[in-house]
Amino acid sequence: MSHARLADRAYAGIVELINSQSLQVGDRLPSESGLAEMLGVSRTIVREALARLTSDGFTETRRGAGSYVKSRPSDRLAAFMPWAEMPTTMGSYEVRLVLEAEAARLAAQRRSSEAMAEIEQALENLRGALLSSAPAHEEDLAFHRCVAEATANDAFVAAFNALENDIDRIMRAGVDISRSRAPEVIETMMREHETIVEAIRVQDPEGAALAMRWHLWEGRKRLMP
Repeated sequence: MSHARLADRAYAGIVELINSQSLQVGDRLPSESGLAEMLGVSRTIVREALARLTSDGFTETRRGAGSYVKSRPSDRLAAFMPWAEMPTTMGSYEVRLVLEAEAARLAAQRRSSEAMAEIEQALENLRGALLSSAPAHEEDLAFHRCVAEATANDAFVAAFNALENDIDRIMRAGVDISRSRAPEVIETMMREHETIVEAIRVQDPEGAALAMRWHLWEGRKRLMP
């Protein structure tokens, strides 16, 4: 098994451990050597997995004291992605932060009136779905694809399409988890999309990139309880 796949397995194993042992925020994880023995991998692999978990906001390392649970993935998340697939799916966020922020920047610079109209229609379609009981993930996916298309660079669309399975899984989970919370959560999600559209409309590249990056960061946080 490749180094990367071993690190994915360790990442998934630690997430599953947090959930199966009902570890709460602030609880200490087993030592690196303990995790390595439990997961059947080397300490180097465990260290890499913990670094990624820290980057994703699940754990934090306290110097000289070990690793601790920083946040727990929503229990509803498992309905949309098995723990074994979580490393790849969450890893797609790292790519999206680069890809979609730059797509929004270029869309603001290059968008045609036709592309702008498609983005605005996609926004309205998303609004209708989010404010109803409809799943909304297809409308959300269509909105983000419209932004990629507005770059007038097919490579952005191809890259977005390559991530579609992971993005779709995240969007399904994100909408479901958000709807299980206070109504303000869906309203906040809608405002994030509106901010992206407004920046593209007024052709503010930096504002569009920042709005997209903020939306993606907040989206990842909404996967937590």
